[in-house]
Amino acid sequence: LVQLVESGGGSVQAGGSLRLSCAASGYSAGDYCMAWFRQAAGKERERVASILSSNGISYVVTSLKDRFAISQDNAKNTVYLKINSLKPEDTAMYYCAARGQYCTRDYADYTYWGQGTQVTVSS
Repeated sequence: LVQLVESGGGSVQAGGSLRLSCAASGYSAGDYCMAWFRQAAGKERERVASILSSNGISYVVTSLKDRFAISQDNAKNTVYLKINSLKPEDTAMYYCAARGQYCTRDYADYTYWGQGTQVTVSS
């Protein structure tokens, strides 16, 4: 059973930073994609970043590249999302998700989900 557990969210002031963590367990050997999505109140869930487990090739949404960074520590089975210069519009529930093989943009393609970690940014 694959389990994803997020942590690291919180309430911060604009301009601050956070590092979200996603600890994965239960995966069998093979290539898989780990992704971070976020969902603000009243909005659709959107992918913000993803990374392939085997080679570390990563993707961050173009509009967020200057502030968001995704990384992984395979020894710890953990994926991180570092967010700098937080803005109020970054306020959302952030979810970790996983799927086999390659990364996609659509949240419906992801099989496994964590419970989410809330990020709230005040101005």
